[in-house]
Amino acid sequence: MITENYDQLALFALVARERSFTRAAAKLGMSQPALSRVIRQLEERLGVRLLARTTRSVSPTEAGERLLRVVAPRFEEINTELALLSAYRDKPAGKVRITAGEHAAVTVLRPALARLLPDNPDLHIEIIVDYGLTDIVAEGYDAGVRLGEQLAKDMIAVRVGPDLRMAVVGSPPYFKGRPRPKTPRDLMQHNCITIRLPTYGGIYAWEFEKKGEELKVRVEGQLVFNNIAMRLDAALNGLGLAYMPEDLVLEHIASGRLVRVLADWCPPFPGYHLYYPSRRQTSPAFTLVRDALRHDP
Repeated sequence: MITENYDQLALFALVARERSFTRAAAKLGMSQPALSRVIRQLEERLGVRLLARTTRSVSPTEAGERLLRVVAPRFEEINTELALLSAYRDKPAGKVRITAGEHAAVTVLRPALARLLPDNPDLHIEIIVDYGLTDIVAEGYDAGVRLGEQLAKDMIAVRVGPDLRMAVVGSPPYFKGRPRPKTPRDLMQHNCITIRLPTYGGIYAWEFEKKGEELKVRVEGQLVFNNIAMRLDAALNGLGLAYMPEDLVLEHIASGRLVRVLADWCPPFPGYHLYYPSRRQTSPAFTLVRDALRHDP
């Protein structure tokens, strides 16, 4: 009978999930050679190859996939139960991992956590900014923050932010000698600062609506970014028109550094939701974070 080393199984599950010894070692705070040595020892003891290694990637073998399906949920259950023990402490403790887009991280998560963390020193939050529709279960997250329309049906969703609105803006120097667009189609005559998002498979088409008419315009321009800060900076420096969350540009509009156009084509829409698996038991630490983020209109 094999006396199992459960630490080795936990390390195998992490490497298989990350599909990389380097990323797994970084998360564990250990060296990549040391981690490889542990996995080799596990394979030698079991007498079967668990991971297929190439110079660029790592993936589970058929035997590895079978083992992963068995052990990964068990370790998740154990970690959840250990986290639940914090209910017996005076204050919740533990780690909560959340994936969110840049705008949600800055405008929703950061303010709420700034209020929550000072009174909860044993609470640790990890926020990963990612524009993709992340599989939070497979990637080991406790929750994600996305717009309501992007949520999977089998998730619990909690509203964590107000309605949002977009704004098309440009600087006064940019508009010097250029006509201001009257309709979204006029944007095709302008130098637009475009957005590349993985959820849309490439360059994002700007979305508009007015009196029931919906338009998606695939704008063009000299600049393409995948983050908000650089788009805003480019617009402020007169390099083109930007399509931005309204709350990030109102101050610049009020100061005259940016000019807004097509405001009547940008109605409000439902804001961000925190989502997490319906079948997962939540820890006291996660419950505290969820309740702190909950938006009450």
